[in-house]
Amino acid sequence: MLTAAGSGTRLGLDLPKALVELDGLPLVVQAARRLCASGAVDAIVVTAPAGLRDHVAALLRDDPAIDRPVRVVEGAGTRQASVAAGLRAGLVEGPGGEPVDVVLVHDAARPLAPPALVRRVVEAVRAGHDAVVPGLPVTDTIKRVTAARSDDPSHAEPVAETVDRATLRAVQTPQGFDRELLVRAHEAAAHRADDEQVSATDDAGLVEALGLPVHVVPGDAAAAKITTAHDLRVAALTLREDR
Repeated sequence: MLTAAGSGTRLGLDLPKALVELDGLPLVVQAARRLCASGAVDAIVVTAPAGLRDHVAALLRDDPAIDRPVRVVEGAGTRQASVAAGLRAGLVEGPGGEPVDVVLVHDAARPLAPPALVRRVVEAVRAGHDAVVPGLPVTDTIKRVTAARSDDPSHAEPVAETVDRATLRAVQTPQGFDRELLVRAHEAAAHRADDEQVSATDDAGLVEALGLPVHVVPGDAAAAKITTAHDLRVAALTLREDR
């Protein structure tokens, strides 16, 4: 599944993030191309911005590098609700009629996630880990803080402790799941899906809420998330360096 329903407000552009171009192609197309190139994806369900389902479907249908069946559905107000919509409308059988047992949840905002990363996540799920996320070691020093005093005009937050970064990982997508487990996790958290304040921004977190294990495989710096105009410029530089 490829989530592409975000607004992209922080990019400062008047179009949804998934339709912003990188090297002449919308982010959703860049991401879908790499999913297909992995050889580990049989079909793609895309959650599109409201009112743009047909437009997104046409973009993906017309791209020769996207050589897997694609189904586009309209996303929802939160990421969690969009993923749930994609699951409800998703393909339950592969091209050969075999049941779909592994689902990837990927973000169009991470358009350069390499095919090798996609394969690594799928291989880990098929090895018996029902919930798998890629992650990178955290290189910055991380401090846990407490709330600033209300009468402090500087809003300086007291440091509670320095966290051991050796055990920290910055999580990326695509995240991989046993299909039945992911459906169950979303059903259990359905009451949170439509509230931006409490909805999940990470599908693995819904599995953790069930009390079930999530495993991390090595991520890739190329799978960085595009949130700001600076991120978009960095992604363009990454593409140029890869040529």
